[in-house]
Amino acid sequence: MTDLPPVLPPLRDVIARHGLQASKALGQNFLFDGQLLARIAAVPGDLADAEVLEVGPGPGGLTRALLAAGARVTAIERDRRCIPALAELGDAYPDRLRVIEGDALAIDAPTLLQGAPHIVSNLPYNVGTALTVGWLSAEWRPWWRSCTLMFQREVADRIVAAPGTGAYGRLAVLAQWRSTARIAMPVHRSAFTPPPKVMSAVVHLVPTEAPAGVRLATLERLTAAAFGQRRKMLRQSLKGVTGADAAMDAVGIDPTRRAETVSVDEFVALARVLDG
Repeated sequence: MTDLPPVLPPLRDVIARHGLQASKALGQNFLFDGQLLARIAAVPGDLADAEVLEVGPGPGGLTRALLAAGARVTAIERDRRCIPALAELGDAYPDRLRVIEGDALAIDAPTLLQGAPHIVSNLPYNVGTALTVGWLSAEWRPWWRSCTLMFQREVADRIVAAPGTGAYGRLAVLAQWRSTARIAMPVHRSAFTPPPKVMSAVVHLVPTEAPAGVRLATLERLTAAAFGQRRKMLRQSLKGVTGADAAMDAVGIDPTRRAETVSVDEFVALARVLDG
C-alpha cells in the first residue's frame, strides 16, 4: 500500500503562526501558489529519491513541492526566523529534509552532499547572480546535475541571451559554455508576496561536456576585456590581451567586430588558441 502524503496546513497559516514577513534586506519574496510551485519542482524531471539542494527556502513553499515530488532536500537558510517552520516540514517528512542555517555564499555546498544534486531554488534576488556564477565556475564536470533557478526576468534573459542581442554578455558566455540554458517558465510578479517591482523567470541549466584545451581563467579574461568595452571593436577592446590579434587571425574573426556579435563557440575557440 502506498503511503499517503502528509496533510500540511496552508502555507499562509504557517507564516501567520510564526509571524513571518518577507525581508527586503534578504531579498525575500514568498510564493504561495501550490500549482506553480509543483510546476517548478517538475522542471528537473523525476525527483523520486533524488538529492536536491535548495538555497533560501524561506518558510518552505518550494520545499513542500520538492518533498512531495519525492526528493531528499538539503536546504540552506540564512533567516533563522524561518527555521521553526522548516523544522515542522521536516517532521512531516522524516529523514527527507535537512536544514542548514547559514549564508549560502559562505558555505561549501559540495561538501554537504554525497552525490551530484539537482539545485532547485527560488533564489534571493540579492545573491542569485553571485551564487549562480559560483556554481557555473566549478571544475568540470560540475558537482551538480542541473540547476532550476528563479531570477529576475532581466537576469534570466542575460543567462540565455543569443549573440547580437542587448542582453548578451559575460553571463551568457559563462552559462552557455558550461551548460545548455533555457527559460523554463515566466513568473508574473503578482505570484509573489510581496510582489516585486519586476517580472521573474525560472531558468533551467544542464551541464555539458568540457571543451578540450580551454581554461576558465582564460575565457573569463577574454570576455572581461571584450565586454568591458563592448561598444569598441575587438582589436581595441582586446588590446590588453596578449596574443589576441594572432588568435583572432587564427580563428578567422574579423577584428572590427564587437563583442556582442561573437558567439560562445567563437569565444571558446579564441581561448583555446590563447591557451595553446
